[in-house]
Amino acid sequence: MSAALGTEPLPTYYHIELAHAAHKLVSEVRPIQAGQQVVITGDTASDERVLNAVAGAVYTAGGLPTILRYITLPSPMLPPPLPVSQAVASADVWFDFSVAYQLYSPAYQAAIDHGCIYVCLTGMDVDMLVRTVGRVAYPPMQAMAQRVYQMSQAAESVHVTSPAGTDLWMKVDKAGDSFWEPAPATGGFPQMLGGQSGFMAYRENYEGRLVFDGALWPPAELGLLHQPVQLSLRNGLIQDIRGGGEALIFQRWLDSFHHPQAYLMDHACYGFNPGVTRPSGRILEDERVFGCMQFGIGATAYGSPAHTDGVVLNPSVWLDGVQIEDNGKYIHPELVQFCHQMGAPGY
Repeated sequence: MSAALGTEPLPTYYHIELAHAAHKLVSEVRPIQAGQQVVITGDTASDERVLNAVAGAVYTAGGLPTILRYITLPSPMLPPPLPVSQAVASADVWFDFSVAYQLYSPAYQAAIDHGCIYVCLTGMDVDMLVRTVGRVAYPPMQAMAQRVYQMSQAAESVHVTSPAGTDLWMKVDKAGDSFWEPAPATGGFPQMLGGQSGFMAYRENYEGRLVFDGALWPPAELGLLHQPVQLSLRNGLIQDIRGGGEALIFQRWLDSFHHPQAYLMDHACYGFNPGVTRPSGRILEDERVFGCMQFGIGATAYGSPAHTDGVVLNPSVWLDGVQIEDNGKYIHPELVQFCHQMGAPGY
């Protein structure tokens, strides 16, 4: 994956801003309570400065941090080394900074079943933590996440287009999506980086054309896209993949799993973190490019052995014919107000 231009490996890079962002992470984003057992995982591709800063912030907040580092696995969702699995199963909170993330893995599921709060911060480095947490007004961003979810769930259908050629229809599942519902007080749930929301669409009801022109990862060979990857969808399943060499890489990766659910659409999300203004190839922030939409492929709940996420830039979005976004700019009055409160450029 491509690193953001200007990112420095020096230990002094943003070291003061890093301390502030780590404190904000454990006080606003995922508040740590005194005595909580907090596991912080990173693989050998993770930024060690972030792990150490977050551990210090956890300890300052009264939590008991444990840092675990292990080899970088070939792909996300694979089981980590057994000691890692055993440790996170007994944690109260788990901050996961591994590039090959643990979301949807057996270790993740066991931790959730034991009441752990899993915070997915895959591949987050100093630059990303400062931009997407430290310098962001979190309350209005979280309020926007709740409101856009409510608006989307109230609709019967969602229609998305983009300048790159996306023309996609989805039928909304009124059952909702637990990712965007209020978290249970007892724990046992995942938490994602702020600046994203979504809705629940029937997986078998994605119809039309979906064109990724921002980012697509995994497979590891991709990340920041240089050519659009066009998918034709019917009944929620990928029927055809077109584009250049990157589309061919993606096709071969999907085919390698020999599993029908790997081709099934999984979710649709909005991205709106003011700290992310362009794709970088790091999927955690690329999913939150301000004004983008992100789509997950590979229904893990249905047994898919693979999951990937792709980004559509500059989308236009309609909820039952009411347009809320135009070429990547939110135009619904309520959402415009949240964007203004966040200090998003152009509002």
